[in-house]
Amino acid sequence: MVATVRRGLLLLCGFLLCASVWAAPGDDEDDAYFPKAWKELDIELPPPPVERNLQPIYLNAVARNQFLVDTESLRVDADGVVRYMLVVLTPGGARNVTYEGMRCETREWRVYASGRSDGSWSKARRAEWLPIRDEYVNRYHAALFLDYFCVGGIIVDNVEAARKALRGTGKPLSTP
Repeated sequence: MVATVRRGLLLLCGFLLCASVWAAPGDDEDDAYFPKAWKELDIELPPPPVERNLQPIYLNAVARNQFLVDTESLRVDADGVVRYMLVVLTPGGARNVTYEGMRCETREWRVYASGRSDGSWSKARRAEWLPIRDEYVNRYHAALFLDYFCVGGIIVDNVEAARKALRGTGKPLSTP
């Protein structure tokens, strides 16, 4: 009888020890099945665009504005954001420069800053991430997402792969 009680107590202690180790706080941090909370990296704004680094992107046959990405400003960062400088030229001669980021994982984009004519930056008033919509006219975020930086919803491997995709000399990922 004493041996049975002793065995029962040992089993109970072993179970409690295993349960307490299994449910210890902080264990989820190393578990691949528990996603970690996303944290955006601090960024540094790039120098103003240089004409020779501007690569046009194709949107569609009816787009009147010209959209260009400064290939030297491209970054594929550890926080899962592709960062780039976008230059928009209108038929009337207006020029708009923004430094933006794109999250492939969530299909979102945001503006970090707008370029001034003297080459300096004006930080964006709104720091929110916005959904990428595939609208017919001026669909540049959708084009960058679908065709260059996030093919299949997966972030491009590295900066050089993104540059090749923009130049049309390579695919950003193994797409069909």
